[in-house]
Amino acid sequence: MTSLQKPTISGVYETHLPVRDLDTSIAFYRDRIGLELAYRNDDRDLAFFWVGGKDQGMLGLWGAGTAPLGMVLHFAFRVDRETMLYSQSFLKQSGIAPLGINGEPVEEPVVIGWMPAISIYFKDPDGHSIEMIHVLDEPSRPDFGVQALSAW
Repeated sequence: MTSLQKPTISGVYETHLPVRDLDTSIAFYRDRIGLELAYRNDDRDLAFFWVGGKDQGMLGLWGAGTAPLGMVLHFAFRVDRETMLYSQSFLKQSGIAPLGINGEPVEEPVVIGWMPAISIYFKDPDGHSIEMIHVLDEPSRPDFGVQALSAW
């Protein structure tokens, strides 16, 4: 028996979220986060955004009644280190509360030692947990736990 070669997965290309109000969510992701609106279908109450360009990723938003509601979902945007360094300021300037891994307010991104990765969380208008993350090219330090970037 020969072993199969595993696919190389480089990131999440597409994810979908149910939203209470499509217009509010479009404004959030387009105007406050800066994603490019790729497609909107009012008949189906949905919108798609390019994330880093159409070859990089896509986010789908489904209006009330078109996807299961009442659930809070999570996904992460892959970003570069430079973006992580100004992410907290960007979020605050956009009127978005920067959060840590447990939903606590933070003054800077955190480092998840076991990966290791720099990370910051925030909520969208429907309470979904959104993360920006950059995986570090450094050795894993599981004993570090999750602490502020300045402690890394």
